Order: sequence, then C-alpha cells, then structure tokens
Amino acid sequence: MKAKVGLITLGVRDLARALRFYRDGLGWPTHKYDPAADVVFFALEGTWLALYPRDKLAQDARQPDDGGGFSGITLAHNAPSPEAVDAGYAQAIAAGAQGVKPPQKVFWGGYSGYFADPDGHLWEIAFNPFMDLT
Repeated sequence: MKAKVGLITLGVRDLARALRFYRDGLGWPTHKYDPAADVVFFALEGTWLALYPRDKLAQDARQPDDGGGFSGITLAHNAPSPEAVDAGYAQAIAAGAQGVKPPQKVFWGGYSGYFADPDGHLWEIAFNPFMDLT
C-alpha cells in the first residue's frame, strides 16, 4: 500500500454551515460542487477533503452516531482498482488492523471497506471509478 492519504472525509452536522466555513471562510475551492448533492469535495494540495453528513458517514462505516464510538471523521486511502482495495484491506488486517466493514460494492458506485487501526482510527480503503484520487 502506498503511504498516502487520498481523501479526508469530515462528518458534519450541518453541511451548509460547513460549506460556508471551508469555501467562503477559508477560501478553499470546491470541486464540481452540486448544491443538490449531500457531499462537497475540495481539491487540496496533496490530498482531498470531503464534507459529508455525519449520520450518513457513520451509517456507511457501520458505526453508531452517538458520539461515543464514532468520532465524525474517517481517513481514506484510495486505490486504483477493486483488487487493490482487497489487497490493501488484507494487508491492513495482517498488520493488526481490526476489520470493520469488508470491501464491497457501495451505494455511490465504487468499492470500499473500512478498518480500524490499533488506536481505533477508522480508515476507508476505496476505489472511486468517477475520479482519480490515487
């Protein structure tokens, strides 16, 4: 697995407020922003940032959104193919990660899984067929 963070997704309680903070307050440019979508992407230098409703992010990672077990953030490693997702997930598990959600086809059209590092930080490993985040 390449040592690279491809996408940081922040689970937010109020998407409009978060968009105003990052786009208007910090001046970060959005990438293909669609006001009707429930996700906002920012192309950063060296990585990407995404804002996504916290409850939906917790649901995708199969974690409770009660403030106890889910911190509101996942880190993502993006892979060039579903096979690379499987290999990276297996590598993480072999290195001591806890499996959270095995790699699988997901509702947004990609392929991803989740694991927790030894300290419990959630990582998504994903293949995104719509934009190259590798």
